Amino acid sequence: MRIRDARRALALTQDELARRIGVSRSAIAQWETDRTGQIRANLARVAAVLGVSVGYLMSGEKDAGLVNVETADERALLSLYRQIREPGRSELLRNARRMAANQDQPAPAD
Repeated sequence: MRIRDARRALALTQDELARRIGVSRSAIAQWETDRTGQIRANLARVAAVLGVSVGYLMSGEKDAGLVNVETADERALLSLYRQIREPGRSELLRNARRMAANQDQPAPAD
């Protein structure tokens, strides 16, 4: 149930979550309805994609739940990200990773 709730909070379909994790949609459906499935091997990826901790998925620990968002800018970025569908999300992440990697580079001289 926690996987379903976290997925819905991100406005992801089962298909979208399955694609991001690299499993079938039926695997997601099995996990969300507590039927047997190979969740343990995929648990870390599920948690990472959903932005929750493995502890939250396993036991529902409230303090181990959703990643804390501290500033208004972080909340705005998260809100915008959740509004974007694929392939826009992938493009946004590629650009953010490129920008983060360039933080170590000296600023160009004017």
